[in-house]
Amino acid sequence: MPDTGQPLPSRFAAPIAAQIWDMKYCLKAADGTPLDADIDATWDRIARALAAPEADPAAWEPAFRAALQDFRFLPAGRIVAGAGTDRSVTLFNCFVMGTIEDSMSGIFGALREAALTLQQGGGIGYDFSTIRPKGAEVSGVAADASGPLSFMDVWDAMCRTIMSAGSRRGAMMATLRCDHPDVLDFVAAKSDPARLRMFNLSVLVTDPFMEAVAADAEWPLVFGGRVHRTIRARELWDAIMRATYDYAEPGVIFIDRINAQNNLAYAETIAATNPCGEQPLPPYGACLLGSVNLARLVSDPFTPGAALDGEALADLTATAIRMMDNVVDASRFPLPEQAEEARAKRRIGLGVTGLADALAMCGLLYGGSEAAKATGDWLEIIANAAYATSARLAAEKGTFPLYDRDAILAAPMVRRLSDETRALIADHGLRNALLTSIAPTGTISLLAGNVSSGIEPIFAHEYTRKVLQPDGTRTEEVVQDYAVALWREMHGDAPLPSHMVRVSDLTPGDHVAMQAAAQYWIDSSISKTINVPADIDFAAFKEVYREAWAQGCKGCTTYRPNDVTGSVLSETPEPETLPATTPTFADPLDRPQRLTGETYKIKWPMSEHALYITINDISLDGQRRPFEIFVNSKNMEHFAWTVALTRMISAVFRRGGDVSFVVEELKAVFDPRGGAWVQGKYVPSILAAIGGVIEKHMIATGFLAGEGLGLKIDPVDPTAAAAPSPACPNCGSFELHMVEGCATCGNCGYSKCG
Repeated sequence: MPDTGQPLPSRFAAPIAAQIWDMKYCLKAADGTPLDADIDATWDRIARALAAPEADPAAWEPAFRAALQDFRFLPAGRIVAGAGTDRSVTLFNCFVMGTIEDSMSGIFGALREAALTLQQGGGIGYDFSTIRPKGAEVSGVAADASGPLSFMDVWDAMCRTIMSAGSRRGAMMATLRCDHPDVLDFVAAKSDPARLRMFNLSVLVTDPFMEAVAADAEWPLVFGGRVHRTIRARELWDAIMRATYDYAEPGVIFIDRINAQNNLAYAETIAATNPCGEQPLPPYGACLLGSVNLARLVSDPFTPGAALDGEALADLTATAIRMMDNVVDASRFPLPEQAEEARAKRRIGLGVTGLADALAMCGLLYGGSEAAKATGDWLEIIANAAYATSARLAAEKGTFPLYDRDAILAAPMVRRLSDETRALIADHGLRNALLTSIAPTGTISLLAGNVSSGIEPIFAHEYTRKVLQPDGTRTEEVVQDYAVALWREMHGDAPLPSHMVRVSDLTPGDHVAMQAAAQYWIDSSISKTINVPADIDFAAFKEVYREAWAQGCKGCTTYRPNDVTGSVLSETPEPETLPATTPTFADPLDRPQRLTGETYKIKWPMSEHALYITINDISLDGQRRPFEIFVNSKNMEHFAWTVALTRMISAVFRRGGDVSFVVEELKAVFDPRGGAWVQGKYVPSILAAIGGVIEKHMIATGFLAGEGLGLKIDPVDPTAAAAPSPACPNCGSFELHMVEGCATCGNCGYSKCG
């Protein structure tokens, strides 16, 4: 390892890192006994597993182990957790599934494949543009089509079931073309706070559409070669912008740009991405991810001579590419089609993390022109080293099976490479069709000492979090950004340099400039969130997307705190400290003689008699919260369980505090006999229907905000601060923040995307 002038980090720079390793990455026996003694043992396991496909594993294992040392190369979490475990798990993070055939058998066959993939821990992406629009004729059955959104509801319910059965993640991406007749419904889908919660949504925006927006032209909505109707392009664009302004979705994917710049344009057409957007993929494509930790490669940080070691970066990149290429052979796959696709193209996605920290160590202002240039220079080194290594691997092991020399040499990314690298490709070919991508790195970045994530800016210089100890107690610790901690070690309490900015210090233009600088040297795409202030003007907000398009980005995702999703960014989170006046679970609330409430009717298709659900509320300081529930029906078949259910739920309500989990638990229940379509939505069980009624009531009374998140936990004190951040689905804390388009928990390390 080169001498960077940095103090070597302790194995875990903060207790939270040790906790993440223990919870997520330490190999354990079925009874919980650790099989990895420490992080060094984890690195040994990974190096051994990834060297196994080599003709001489012993010759490569030391080099692989050295790359992992001190968190210099960070394989994605699936690799860290699964490599060398001999368990039936995939080492690939996410998949784009097969094209959905526009038929019942095709749709539900695709649903089955999605369930199998989610079960093994892979996130999935789907393009629903192939499903005919709502109201279209279905020949042979004298019926009208229900449209792609109705089937997305089925996927959403399935994903919740997989999660309730034990999987911790269920990330999904849904895309729809900008010319699909149901695109306006798709754009507005997330305005319903209870709908499609397991999906990220993105509109596939084409070049002709952007030209039509600029010209204020008419835009046809087409399916199956027939124009269903025509609207103004700007009307649709403004609808997309207004939706993401109001509730953060959908994102925008510039799909024609992605296909035009794809090395494999001659062999595939892309219509979807993985859940976080950094990997546009063809049907059954998979993303294999890893990141070079730039923060560990800066020599003489915070001095006039500070610089990133380009030679060390190139060497580390070469080793990382070889390791990731071996993962293609070492990994299992949920479906044979996924294995075939991965081995035919050997697509990998090497990216970076710690960029903002590295810039800070070099005295560069994130978002400034010098920082953007440095970012481009560093990624140019990675691109050339990655492609040169892949060419040498092709000479040694063979090219990827679908290699086409002329087409690859003509690809836009390959034309940007140095003459030397292009000569190697011309002589030997490529082992991997695509090589670079910048993915979310929230959890592994915490593991590596809280380096800045991916190409995102430093989120906060430091903040306080509660850490669970082995004896069950919790202690508070101040967690510092890696570069901040290094500055403090070198300079004590001296003020931080002015160039060490945080997310809250940046303009949207700063974010776009950095994303565009990085994209030029990345052959796949980038997961990045452009955080904008809540009070940004709508016209200025739209300008962010126009600039992203103009500067060559392949997509754009923004996050603006709003009434639907709340604010998921908090620099000084105190997730587990409730106001002193909050009712606790120890003391049930007393029942007044008179309560007000609402009664709801559910007509379950499989039952002759309707259910009548009454929810009564208690008013505390002018705010309503649920207090009790009754379920009545002429059908006495389930009398005992309905009484038991309502008594238990009422008991929970009367204990006060955050009772939103009742909704989530009920909505996650699936009836093994199948659910039913109710008011155009698929509901997996009658218990889930009851949960939906409770959720609807809570939102209507103001107890629940948004998607069942952003709760008004303390209605007793109407002067309390605004609703907290969304609750983590893994640990329940309100420590979620948005990183690279991915909800990430700062308390336990959970990441929606991997």
